Amino acid sequence: TPAISTKFQDPCKVRLAPPEMLLLSHLLSRFVKTGTLTVIDADGKQHRFGDLAEPRVTFRITDRKLYRRMFFNPDLALGEGYMDGTLQFIDCTIYDFLYLFNLNRRSLGSHPLQSVTRKISKAFRFLQQHNPIGKARENVAHHYDLSRELYALFLDVDQQYSCAYFEDKSDTLEQAQLNKKRHIAAKLLLQPGQRVLDIGCGWGGMALELAQMEDVEVVGVTLSTEQHQVATQRARDLGLADRVRFELRDYRDLTEKFDRIVSVGMFEHVGVKHYDEFFNKVGHLLTDD
Repeated sequence: TPAISTKFQDPCKVRLAPPEMLLLSHLLSRFVKTGTLTVIDADGKQHRFGDLAEPRVTFRITDRKLYRRMFFNPDLALGEGYMDGTLQFIDCTIYDFLYLFNLNRRSLGSHPLQSVTRKISKAFRFLQQHNPIGKARENVAHHYDLSRELYALFLDVDQQYSCAYFEDKSDTLEQAQLNKKRHIAAKLLLQPGQRVLDIGCGWGGMALELAQMEDVEVVGVTLSTEQHQVATQRARDLGLADRVRFELRDYRDLTEKFDRIVSVGMFEHVGVKHYDEFFNKVGHLLTDD
């Protein structure tokens, strides 16, 4: 039997992993079952998780505060860490990480704390999604009543704020958004003289596109003052103000009848407990035929 030697170190010189990193390591060991995740902590120490197979992802944490934040709220903390630079990918990209994440995402909820946290979040979701008339305008203003210049930094020229439709990988963002609008318009089967309602009309792109494609009257409603102003000015600039009208009001306050109703990217703001209310209102706003 070979001799075993033990080298004792001065306890004052031994750097122990902080409790937060131990907690994070425990979480990641439960999370990564397929592929390999290597984490380089703020002290330069490597921690490896998974089955050592592909795909392989490595990131460095430069701020110890991120340990705790990632343990208690990994979904949010990972994104914010990448955004502010305290989480940096090494020899890989965020797309590589997202691929690894999706391979293992179901196992994240198996961690005891994450399981409890998600159950609590689900139980109180009805409070988060409480969206009555009046409160809805406050919610929208918080997100959308920002400068048009801000949204212009990352949206297409039409300022479409919902998923684009890339028919070909060579499509530009502008072309893909146009594809999306035309795809939706085809589903509406518009006829001349019809009245169309656009619930959550944003900056007016969908409503204006419909009016340009067919001789219809379009009413768009939004709760954002900024969006309403921009959309109204766009209708004037295009000479469509006689057929396209934008209103700053809650769709639940409407009483007019419409032949077609479209709502793009607004459903997430409705809230699960308000789904029945939404569809019942849509039903009442549609003409009898």
